[in-house]
Amino acid sequence: MGLVVLKLTITPLVIGGASLVVRRWGPLLGGFLIALPLTSGPVLLFLALDHGATFAAGAAKGSLAGCIPIVGFALAYALVAGRHPWPVALAAGTVGWALPALAVEAAPDLSVPLLAALVVVVVAAALRLLPGTAAVAPPSAAPSWDVPFRIAVVTALVVALTAAAQALGPRASGLLATVPAIAAALTVFSHQRDGSSHALGVLRGLLGGLLATAAFHTVASTLLAPAGIPIAFVAAVAAALAVQGVALQALHRTPLEAVADTADGLPAL
Repeated sequence: MGLVVLKLTITPLVIGGASLVVRRWGPLLGGFLIALPLTSGPVLLFLALDHGATFAAGAAKGSLAGCIPIVGFALAYALVAGRHPWPVALAAGTVGWALPALAVEAAPDLSVPLLAALVVVVVAAALRLLPGTAAVAPPSAAPSWDVPFRIAVVTALVVALTAAAQALGPRASGLLATVPAIAAALTVFSHQRDGSSHALGVLRGLLGGLLATAAFHTVASTLLAPAGIPIAFVAAVAAALAVQGVALQALHRTPLEAVADTADGLPAL
């Protein structure tokens, strides 16, 4: 019962806080933020508490592999969004996630360093293939229900995955923990309200920040079994924040400034 209460408390706080920051700072910075392991991180913590460090290490490796299907979602959505409305783009993104996810699940087990290197290569290639974005207007006001909706979806996902983890096994649990529920919701909302350029901004930020999630799961999968849960999670969070900081400065410096300028007219939350 204690873990259930913890899940129902921590997850809404994390997702709600992140969503408010996204609303304040615009699509590109929002994409960078949602690239953090806001879903897979809590899932991994609860798996470690429920099933032990060794099980969680295997799940972290599965989540590291799950970064590749996220790239498939972002690229497929982006390539379709410029010419089609959001339902078509979302369908393309779903297929773009599902096919790589099936391939990753069926693929031979790779070492953590090799898997991390593959994620870096895939992300870099996708950033080069992503369509360019035109200048965008400030985003319109979000509906009042969007933050509660995100909280409900992700909390339900966390509870369901941790409940089914024993039957799924560590690799599948970790892979499913990276289902891009928040990214899809934020991208669709931006596309529907403000057009494809805003959606592409979210996806560009998502790809640029995805290396932070890869760093988190690389460190967690390496340290959980030998070092234990507290040390592994502190080190994994530190690695994710460090990589995210570098990516935030190195990638899209000019677009980030433009997005920050448009965000100045938005009400503070």
